[in-house]
Amino acid sequence: MLVVVTGATGKVGRPLVEALLAAGHRVRALTRDPRRARLPAGVEVVGGDLGASESLREVFAGAEAVHLITFHGDDFAPLTNGEEIAALLREAGVRRVTVLKGDVSRSPLEEAIVASGLEWTLLAPVEFMANTLEWAEAIRKDGVVREGFAAMKSALVHEADIAAVAATALTSEGHAGHEYLITGPEALTPAERVQILGEVLGRPLEFVELSDEEVIAGWRAAGFGDGDIAFFFKMRTAPPAAGYTALPTVEQVTGRPARAFAQWVREHAGAFA
Repeated sequence: MLVVVTGATGKVGRPLVEALLAAGHRVRALTRDPRRARLPAGVEVVGGDLGASESLREVFAGAEAVHLITFHGDDFAPLTNGEEIAALLREAGVRRVTVLKGDVSRSPLEEAIVASGLEWTLLAPVEFMANTLEWAEAIRKDGVVREGFAAMKSALVHEADIAAVAATALTSEGHAGHEYLITGPEALTPAERVQILGEVLGRPLEFVELSDEEVIAGWRAAGFGDGDIAFFFKMRTAPPAAGYTALPTVEQVTGRPARAFAQWVREHAGAFA
């Protein structure tokens, strides 16, 4: 079948493209800059922007399934043309749609897709394992990770597992109308993640806990306002249970266990060397 993948060069889009190709499907990949896409051979790469509705008519043509993201542009602006996208999907004869959620609440695009009559599946991943790359420079420099909120656990998920759930929902029956909360197989504190990093990389690493005041000062230095800082602080001191509860969603949907954090580290060891 022909599957359209939007956000095809992103952390989930790229492994989704690879998973669909490996399963024998045809893939049309939407990206804003096809020249820099560097996607596998055999992928039909097309340029476009989800925010420009009319440009999507040809993108969706002939597709049986489409994977959507909820934002566009360099500033990750939320899409406001959800109803237009849903109408174009119906017009093209698309049957199945997955939407990668970007927030706890439903976006306008999600609301439009849910009301569209299409076979929709919403994908709600918790923290990406790729967020660990924020520590790469510090680990390369002196092997010390400085983070706050040391007791906060996260059931962080491998991006390829999100892609695997998406690929299954796009190409097989039984997933319409589901909103899948996708986690990894374990909930880890920052210190536990650093320990696993050191074990896999084969070098001693140190975790240093920052005070709340130091973390907040860092957010302010990065340019965040009071509203953002209040939200960040709440999510780290009183996070929703969904963020730190490991669920069997990946195995239930795909038939194989979710990938552990140690596997992700092995795959990305070069970034920390």
